[in-house]
Amino acid sequence: MKAIRRFTVRPVLPESLRPLHDLARNLRWSWHNETRELFRAADPEGWRPADFDPVRLLGAMSAGRLAELARDEEFLARLADASENLREYLDGPRWYQNRLAQGAELPAAIAYFSPEFGVTAALPQYSGGLGILAGDHLKAASDLGVPLIGVGLLYRHGYFRQTLSRDGWQQEHYPVLDPDELPLTLLRETDGTPARVVLALPGGRSLHAGVWQARVGRVPLLLLDSDVEENAPGERDVTDRLYGGGSDHRLLQEMLLGIGGVRAVRTYCRLTATPDPEVFHTNEGHAGLLGLERIRELAGAGLDFDSALEVVRAGTVFTTHTPVPAGIDRFDRQLVARHFGEGGELPGVGVERILRLGRETYPGGEPDLFNMAVMGLRLAQRANGVSTLHGAVSREMFSGLWPGFDPAEVPITSVTNGVHAPTWVAPEVLRLGVRHFGTDRATAALAGGEVAGERRAGTPRRWDAVTAVPDREIWDLRRVLREQLVTEVRKRLYASWRRRGAGTAELGWIDDVLDPDVLTIGFARRVPSYKRLTLMLRDRDRLRELLLHPTRPIQIVVAGKAHPADDGGKRLVQELVRFADDPRVRHRIVFLPDYGMAMAQKLYPGCDVWLNNPLRPLEACGTSGMKAALNGCLNLSVRDGWWDEWFEPDFGWAIPTADGSAVDEDRRDELESNALYALIEDRVAPRFYDRDGEGLPERWIEMVRRTLVTLGPKVLAGRMVREYVERLYAPAAQARRALVPEAARELADWKARVRAAWPKVSVDHVEAVTDTAAGGSAELGSTLALRVRIALGGLDPDDVEVQVVAGRVDSGDAIADAQVFPLKPAGGHDLEGRWPYEGPLALDRTGPYGYTVRVLPAHALLASGAELGLVALPTEATGEGAGVLMR
Repeated sequence: MKAIRRFTVRPVLPESLRPLHDLARNLRWSWHNETRELFRAADPEGWRPADFDPVRLLGAMSAGRLAELARDEEFLARLADASENLREYLDGPRWYQNRLAQGAELPAAIAYFSPEFGVTAALPQYSGGLGILAGDHLKAASDLGVPLIGVGLLYRHGYFRQTLSRDGWQQEHYPVLDPDELPLTLLRETDGTPARVVLALPGGRSLHAGVWQARVGRVPLLLLDSDVEENAPGERDVTDRLYGGGSDHRLLQEMLLGIGGVRAVRTYCRLTATPDPEVFHTNEGHAGLLGLERIRELAGAGLDFDSALEVVRAGTVFTTHTPVPAGIDRFDRQLVARHFGEGGELPGVGVERILRLGRETYPGGEPDLFNMAVMGLRLAQRANGVSTLHGAVSREMFSGLWPGFDPAEVPITSVTNGVHAPTWVAPEVLRLGVRHFGTDRATAALAGGEVAGERRAGTPRRWDAVTAVPDREIWDLRRVLREQLVTEVRKRLYASWRRRGAGTAELGWIDDVLDPDVLTIGFARRVPSYKRLTLMLRDRDRLRELLLHPTRPIQIVVAGKAHPADDGGKRLVQELVRFADDPRVRHRIVFLPDYGMAMAQKLYPGCDVWLNNPLRPLEACGTSGMKAALNGCLNLSVRDGWWDEWFEPDFGWAIPTADGSAVDEDRRDELESNALYALIEDRVAPRFYDRDGEGLPERWIEMVRRTLVTLGPKVLAGRMVREYVERLYAPAAQARRALVPEAARELADWKARVRAAWPKVSVDHVEAVTDTAAGGSAELGSTLALRVRIALGGLDPDDVEVQVVAGRVDSGDAIADAQVFPLKPAGGHDLEGRWPYEGPLALDRTGPYGYTVRVLPAHALLASGAELGLVALPTEATGEGAGVLMR
């Protein structure tokens, strides 16, 4: 007989154990080893069955065991220490507060919106890298004291749980998550009633949502939940699954995240007396509608649309995570119009103005589609990609929004992702650090925090201490971690085969799967086609030879989920599983279903090599290799994402890529798979098995050491969050503060005036004079005196900046490695309304060289000259001396 309602009956904690409740409800336990060990000690037998979740553990503990703990003086002392440690962590000044004390102008609060958050396996609200990155961002912000407020959705089924059929086909399962069994509390009004967010829907309907709160250290995470009694069945299902449903369902989710999320933040700040955010960070386009809600708020306060748009843009940061247009959410404009038209959401904000923000108006775009990333860029004054290479790819991909500018000048910067080391570093690695460097230095280095007497967190100097750790200790630690992975793999593989229908008598072979002394390669990630899960299978005979080599064998652990609607990805999973099922190799290669945070925390430390072979440049960042590196695992990767900017032969290997339009996809896979096999066979495996007289692989251990010393400080989420604060959040807050209502109106009016006049702005004449010019050549060290005449179309010289752009030129006269020099007004305008500008151009490099002159809008409140996407350039008939060739 099946229950119609499920709930948890929790024991009442004795007074002396009440601090356990606070420790369990703050997710800091997920990265604070001492707190986790405290809960393990509270119920050693129940810790693993509770999936290492303190909330579930406390809910299942017997009254008798609680009574025992209440009398256990040693446990109570540990509990008091842990409780005091949490209090100091939550209340004490940290990096951000120290920066404020030093006079830095920083935002009072930042709202961080993301469609998914991977904080802990106990709160399964993530599908892959985007969510894990968002979770790490919150944790690092907490460690640094950054006043962040996280905003997302609470998915009652999460993403999905993955199992395999007998023939290796992926199967999805959607368990129902009960918020009362999760580390969450319901946000309530002062009278005790649940706080509600309400959105208007077409046809007079409404979408209601409750707000659950998770405590991520110092950072509140607000999760909106549509499964509330006020909703009709269709609306209750809006937050059913992460990335589920069709276009209408997805749009409703993104309306609730963006528009409802802003309303949830306002409610939270009102109820908790938290300062309202000055900066809103949109983590990918899914949350981009938050800007429209903020425009509605300002319109209600008396600002017109254009002025409100300027205020919103000034205080918004947009991060794009996709390097391909297909990865962006795009909706039919009629669907968007229906939800924001008459009777829909955002009254007072014209639907045509909304549609204009998301239209693909650039060449090759589809004007009838509403592009969430395009809207995100138009609503944010500051935008970034998530690695140096991805920033370049993003500037190219979105360059149509800034016509007339080279991709290098498109105003999208980059902040390379980082990972939260306390979450991902194995306790054994941390204990080794504590033993050699002390608790404060080891934990602060990993967290990116501060230690008394040190000016800057996570400095290379601190990581250099790894060079003092003896080879034997490093190698022994690596074997312990590999052995733990072997044990974990066997448990998971056995459970997987049982679910696939195998009987116990069939599974004796699992006891011999993997060997703790064999070179172990890990590959785990989502399974879209561009990540090439099956590239390793390109030449199966060659792979078998590597797996079964008599003296230098390798073993591979693979995991990953395909999207439920991606049958192509599922076929890749099945192909890999079928190869791994082969009795000849199944002791050397395994596929583990249901990849998630809990599995990853064992997988990263236990591997010797982390493999990544995407199609370059389609990996925006790829942080799994960072997590592996922090545990002393070496990377073997295509130079894509973060590996492209930080790769060095001292600590890993780069898989050569067959870039170029002349190489078709099949041929590219063939070339790159052969390069992968050769690297493993000729360089990776020999270095692992090359031992000295004491049985130590000296060169391998040195690569491990260099990985920790060189990559350690770079890959930290603390480094990433500090960059966001200093390069994006602080400037955004200052720009927002400058836009008081009158300044916002003035800026909006100025932009309108400039746009109206721009068709008449032109570079009418350019001439250059140099003493040494002879024909088309000039000498190194000489100077060109440039004189130009500019038609401003009724604008004033203060409205523009006139620049010379100069640099080396290619055979098509395109300028590379450009330098920009301003030209100054040289008097009043002539009878035809043209203004003279002059300035020198120093010729400081040899070879083919050229220049051009351009006019850009200029205003003190613009973040860059390219912000408006307006530029005036010379025509071919502009004048003499429009370029110069230097030998």
